[in-house]
Amino acid sequence: MTLETKKNVFVELGRFLSQFSENNSLKNPSVLYNEIFFEAFIDLIQLSQSHNGWYTPQQVYFSIQSWAEALTEENLDEWLSGYDLENNKSKNVALILAGNIPLVGFHDFLSVLITGNTVLIKTSSNDQHLLPFLAKYMIAVESEFVAKINFVDGKLENFDMVIATGSNNTARYFEYYFKNKPSIIRKSRNSVAVLNGSETKEQLAALGEDIFRYFGLGCRNVSKLFVPKDYSFVPFFEAIFEYQDVIHYEKYANNYDYNKAVFLMSNFKLLDNGFLTLKEDKSHASPISSVFYENYENIAELENRLEEENEKIQCIVSNNLIQKSISFGQTQKPALWDYADNVDTISFLLTTN
Repeated sequence: MTLETKKNVFVELGRFLSQFSENNSLKNPSVLYNEIFFEAFIDLIQLSQSHNGWYTPQQVYFSIQSWAEALTEENLDEWLSGYDLENNKSKNVALILAGNIPLVGFHDFLSVLITGNTVLIKTSSNDQHLLPFLAKYMIAVESEFVAKINFVDGKLENFDMVIATGSNNTARYFEYYFKNKPSIIRKSRNSVAVLNGSETKEQLAALGEDIFRYFGLGCRNVSKLFVPKDYSFVPFFEAIFEYQDVIHYEKYANNYDYNKAVFLMSNFKLLDNGFLTLKEDKSHASPISSVFYENYENIAELENRLEEENEKIQCIVSNNLIQKSISFGQTQKPALWDYADNVDTISFLLTTN
């Protein structure tokens, strides 16, 4: 299968995904195999919450639209232009996927296949249905993919390299179990935002998207704020008020009530707006429904600290206060070349033979 053929299949997958949105899914008659997959995919989206309570239709549609926007011919060409994909020796690559947000492992899946390798996939118990469905669509478009895509229920065997994603605890197990295989082992990471008080209401509202998208379950969700001393959180709370409906979702509300109670019983001082608590804490990893914050005195010193802690941080959001930070509201819209943990997956797949 040529590189051009593989790219065309993913572009067609992007066209298929572009039909689906929360407010109005419209069938495009020019999209291949809609007669088989269109209604079935809508049914799967509606059923996703029964498979994983955090996978509400709203969150699944957002993930689908993000991938529809990413999987264009222009994006694929730009992403792959710096690599030599023609001489790669095909390998069997095992993927152990997380399930914290919908289709969280799709980029690894895409990377393995676009480089001409065969993928062996062990899905998370929290996300067992979406990726296999998309794989079936791809196989319908190009039958040669049937030999390249394998979902594994039991033990992973006969693989040459592995990409595994999990918590810090499971990462230690992965590192031991796969010590004799070339591997990328992804651990827990969090994202942070750096504020200085000059942010507009629109920017702070966009920060709410970085906090609340996927209920805060992704490594790209902002879970920690760095603010100057005597920073007023009033504009922040006013700007994120538009996200108040999150408290009407039972699983989120249960976490809000529980974590708030734990904090209060421990006599922690909290800022609270009825659907989000702010707690002063040096950790980057806050629980669902809470964001930690910490004061800083010098932006240069903070930037040095964040650089030292880069292995714990996935994204930094700011209004150009920190080098290589990203804009408010963009954490859950990574480009194809925005690699998790800043590890170039394509280079790994190409150079390890």
